Amino acid sequence: MDELDERLIKLLRHDGRRSISDLASDLGVSRATARARLEKLERSGDILGYTVILRADAVDQPVRGIMMIEIEGHVTDRVVQALGGYSEISAIHTTNGRWDLIVEFGTTTLTDLDAVLRRIRLIPGVTNSETSLLLATPRSTKAKL
Repeated sequence: MDELDERLIKLLRHDGRRSISDLASDLGVSRATARARLEKLERSGDILGYTVILRADAVDQPVRGIMMIEIEGHVTDRVVQALGGYSEISAIHTTNGRWDLIVEFGTTTLTDLDAVLRRIRLIPGVTNSETSLLLATPRSTKAKL
């Protein structure tokens, strides 16, 4: 991936629905070049897809945080499947080190957060957890609202 690809990705991260013409203009290349680069990034798997960020994701969930989870034994797939049913969870990451999973979540109130954390801790195989609230987000690769 070269500098042009990185600039293209940066523009798409801000607005994934931009037209090829707009992308080409901002990149200072022809439409054919912009389209070819985009198609190459999609074929190679560097771009896996496009998504929508809802205003509700940022506004309706003012209590946001991450939870590090330790899992006993070889039940990670079952825990991930159980966590996938929680509407409050926006992302689940596997990791190395002390924690087996990192979960990103959002709720409307601290009371709702407490209920979600208690439900997660009751999932069979979850042996330990640590939760941190996200106080502010000075930088994000997600689109600005």
